[in-house]
Amino acid sequence: MTKAFASQADLADKTETFVKLAENAYCLTAEGDPNTGVIIGDDEVMVIDARATPTMAKEVIRHVKSVTDKPIQYVFVSHYHAVRVLGASAYNAQHIVASRGTYDLIKERGQEDFESEAQRFPRLFNDIDSVPGLTWPTLIFDSELTLWLGKTEVQIKHIGKGHTKGDAIVWMPKEKVLFSGDLVEDGTAPYCGDAYFTEWPETLEKLRAFGAEKLVPGRGEAMDLPTEVDRAIATTAGFLRDMREIVEAGVKDGKSLKTVYHETHDVLQPKYGEWVIFDHCLPFNVSRCFDEMSGIVDPRIWTTKRDIQMWKEIEV
Repeated sequence: MTKAFASQADLADKTETFVKLAENAYCLTAEGDPNTGVIIGDDEVMVIDARATPTMAKEVIRHVKSVTDKPIQYVFVSHYHAVRVLGASAYNAQHIVASRGTYDLIKERGQEDFESEAQRFPRLFNDIDSVPGLTWPTLIFDSELTLWLGKTEVQIKHIGKGHTKGDAIVWMPKEKVLFSGDLVEDGTAPYCGDAYFTEWPETLEKLRAFGAEKLVPGRGEAMDLPTEVDRAIATTAGFLRDMREIVEAGVKDGKSLKTVYHETHDVLQPKYGEWVIFDHCLPFNVSRCFDEMSGIVDPRIWTTKRDIQMWKEIEV
């Protein structure tokens, strides 16, 4: 391998920023690491995405305690990936909320994903031994769920496939604050290894229709202007469109995965190469896009063995 595998060489600590979005909404960002949202109700708190380990979740709890002494009663997970869900036990929440699609993916491939992600990005799994096992949602919905945290309305919706088949978002209609999970990224390469390229752009258009004035993407800085929200949605869609165009053409021409990967990298690198985890994500992204354009509708399960085999096959 000419490059370190995935993000194994990414060992530098990131600076965390706890941002106030509204009187009752905050987010914790960390220079392109996974973001976490916080909603404060009249008597209780919701955390949006739990982090990868209970030890890492304690940093979120510390920030929550800096602004309220109300208990964390809800943990919402936007999708099934380990970096989002495995820290949930630290919050001692009454409810862990997820879509039906997310629950099904945890059941189908949660353990394999845990092992795969920990191998790819060890820094995000600080104190991995603190993880008690897979996180199992206790409050599951099919398409939407509305929770009232006192007077604060929190709408949770699955509006379509994208980053995974189970992606769900959190919308605060009064405050016009949207937590998108990894459906939207900003300054960070979207991870598409479990994606649906055909449907993701349509889901983004549904997301745009909310008219959010503030947005917390899955990774990247929070946005507090509608123009910035539109830009982040548009650039995420542009990345997906650009990659699919190259990969789809390569598949139609009968080219190998290795050839298509290198052609895609050469075209996308000048435009997106400075985005965080671009080199980490692209091999997995192209592999999944290659599969979908070849007629494999649902993503294959990534395992630690498959990860390494793919990386060697395309000679990153």
